[in-house]
Amino acid sequence: MARPVTLVTFMLPATLRHWAGETTEIRVFAIADHDDGHPTLGSALDMLRRTHPFLEQRLRDDYGCIRRHISMFVCGENARHLGGLDCALPPGAEIFVLPALSRRQETTS
Repeated sequence: MARPVTLVTFMLPATLRHWAGETTEIRVFAIADHDDGHPTLGSALDMLRRTHPFLEQRLRDDYGCIRRHISMFVCGENARHLGGLDCALPPGAEIFVLPALSRRQETTS
């Protein structure tokens, strides 16, 4: 039996397009780890590593985890709340990649 596969689309902000040939979206196939599993965000990122390795390096750290300053939204939901890299991807999932916004602390004198 074949492992489940789904086509997913990574939607990129302007700050990351440099590492993707200035494109706004990248489509890759996410493949499940086993016959009765589901394609996951981690498997989609594994495939992204094959097609756009420099972009993938900006999304995941040396341990393979999503970088702290990167947020990914799968079908409108924050992937961290859906299981992170183990988040199951529905067919045709759109993954929005956003650099985290930080708030600068104001100091008073």
